[in-house]
Amino acid sequence: MKITFLGAAQTVTGSNFLVEAAGKKFLVDCGMYQGKVTQEFENSDPFLFDIKEIDFMVLTHSHIDHAGRIPKLCKEGYSNPIYAHKATCDLCGIMLPDSRTYSRSGN
Repeated sequence: MKITFLGAAQTVTGSNFLVEAAGKKFLVDCGMYQGKVTQEFENSDPFLFDIKEIDFMVLTHSHIDHAGRIPKLCKEGYSNPIYAHKATCDLCGIMLPDSRTYSRSGN
């Protein structure tokens, strides 16, 4: 198993991890950076993985720093499953449309 820390490393925001195991690649969270302006600009940066290689995503909960870049992920072509608790999905249905306007680039 290989885990690549793509966010929330040396900071407490922008949770995003790539897990590679048993021939699969999946994401745990896809969160926005919040707080410092310099961090918030990272929300429009390209993803550090090939979206076409991601088999599925696991969303731990609906906080924007864990889920906020999902609209960007989907806009850039991701269409595979996202697994989450029903309550998380319900909250994301309300919160994620706002995350697009929160991002400085509109992504």
